[in-house]
Amino acid sequence: MAQLSDRLNRLAPSATLAMSQKSSEMKAQGIDVINLSVGEPDFNTPDHIKEAAKRAIDDNWSRYSPVPGYVDLRKAIVAKLKNENQLDYSINEILVSNGAKQCVCNAIMALVNEGDEVIIPAPYWVSYPQMVKLAGGEPVYVNAGFEQDFKMTPRQLEQAITPKTKMLILCSPSNPTGSVYSREELQGIAEVIMGHDDLLVLADEIYEHIIYKGKHESIAQFGGMKDRTIVINGVSKAYAMTGWRIGYLAAPEWIVKGCNKLQGQYTSGPCSVSQKAAEAAYTLGQGCVEEMRQAFERRRDLIVSLAREIPGLEVNKPEGAFYLFPKCSSFYGKSDGERVVNNSSDLAMYLLEVGHVATVGGDAFGDPDCFRMSYATSDENIRVAIKRMKEALGKLK
Repeated sequence: MAQLSDRLNRLAPSATLAMSQKSSEMKAQGIDVINLSVGEPDFNTPDHIKEAAKRAIDDNWSRYSPVPGYVDLRKAIVAKLKNENQLDYSINEILVSNGAKQCVCNAIMALVNEGDEVIIPAPYWVSYPQMVKLAGGEPVYVNAGFEQDFKMTPRQLEQAITPKTKMLILCSPSNPTGSVYSREELQGIAEVIMGHDDLLVLADEIYEHIIYKGKHESIAQFGGMKDRTIVINGVSKAYAMTGWRIGYLAAPEWIVKGCNKLQGQYTSGPCSVSQKAAEAAYTLGQGCVEEMRQAFERRRDLIVSLAREIPGLEVNKPEGAFYLFPKCSSFYGKSDGERVVNNSSDLAMYLLEVGHVATVGGDAFGDPDCFRMSYATSDENIRVAIKRMKEALGKLK
């Protein structure tokens, strides 16, 4: 009998999407579930961006777009990188894809060979290791847990590098933890990278504009690092455009050419109308970005203060993104009389079935001591969700 490929069988399904699906199924059965599992702003796309998309439809931007994206959008991205990040790129060093997720996968598939090692600090976004495996590479995990604010040190990085190391994947602000690397911390990591020939960094900066302390720093800014860095970003999080599916990659031209070749064979250029909407997002007023950032900061403060009132949870204060990643291992081995919680996946399932709150266990992110909550939802939802969690966890003895 025919079988799925070994390549596919090596992959794990996305735990975040699985939890979101289960909560949707429960909602369909009439159960009032609050979903804190999905990393998606709850805001609508700003009106001026929607208007640009409507104009694009009326102006018949409805044909195949160039594989790397429209020139005007790439020019807008070049200007954004210059103005906001002080990074100089040409349009030939920009590739636009169907979301930042495709950009990450493009870069990994274009650069990683069979047996190459890719260093991934843990906790990590669930898809990084799976994409590395898809390319035939070996994920090498560096544990950066709760006690070090989920950030890898330069010394840890140095110790993880071997002759087989091809790439480091760095996400700041971080999914799933919300941790943000400071300029000094990034400089220390950059110095390690520059000490090793041909070692590349994939810098996932999709949460760049959702930051609560200081300003975003890119590892590409340090001497020699721009030639070693693939910057990944997009419009999904900052502009509440998740469904528009537009991300971009900024990198040395030889890497962009490789990714362009790959993209040309399996998706071609991204959606024409979405690109015109993204162009408006980057070139028109940025007030909407700051409004949403302020709302996320208020919610961050709210969820941190409420979660700290739950006995048994250890809660840090994230400096970016819209996730809380509390330490929950004190509940392991405890029971409500019917079920035993042995790990973070059990805890997430317990919170869903007993508390009717959807979260994601930390196992999927490479940290079995924690679990992830997204606070990209209303203040009221946050209050009710944490109240339910407190009651459910209070039953575990």
